Amino acid sequence: MVSVGDMHVLIVDDNRQMRFLLRCLLRASGIYHVTEAETAAEALQAMTASTVDLILLDWKMEPIDGLAFARHIRCSMESPNPYVPILMLTAHTEISRVAAARDAGVTGFVKKPVNARLLFERVSFALTDARLFVRSNGFCGPDRRKGAARAYAGPFRRHDDGVAVDDTFDIDDDAVRWRA
Repeated sequence: MVSVGDMHVLIVDDNRQMRFLLRCLLRASGIYHVTEAETAAEALQAMTASTVDLILLDWKMEPIDGLAFARHIRCSMESPNPYVPILMLTAHTEISRVAAARDAGVTGFVKKPVNARLLFERVSFALTDARLFVRSNGFCGPDRRKGAARAYAGPFRRHDDGVAVDDTFDIDDDAVRWRA
């Protein structure tokens, strides 16, 4: 894990004032290695030129929006780093947009106008996120399933994972049986 002072953050936003604000907020938290990109093409060039530890990505950009860029980073074979944490920034926070960002593989979501406390919380979460990375036919990104289901009784969370729950054995189950 890289220290905060050594982190390289890429800000991708077509609004110059928003890039400036984010850069100032990052500096206030001790992150000084910041690269700015106005377009997705500039962002790809920056990612190819040096390793990026975190991307702060605006949704509404032209000609390629943040959602398409996030999908490209996650799923393209030419991606410089498909596993980099991505925080999507937008003023449009409808549930459908949050779900679309999650389905594009973003790590987290930050509502504009940006609040310093919320930004720092989301950056901290993105950098310490322990979710597994999933690559399947329809999705590339951090596992969309958060937390454990209360009624969960086996190693797989979905009923169609292909393994019967009755055929599993957990060491904790054996310990409970020996105490009884």
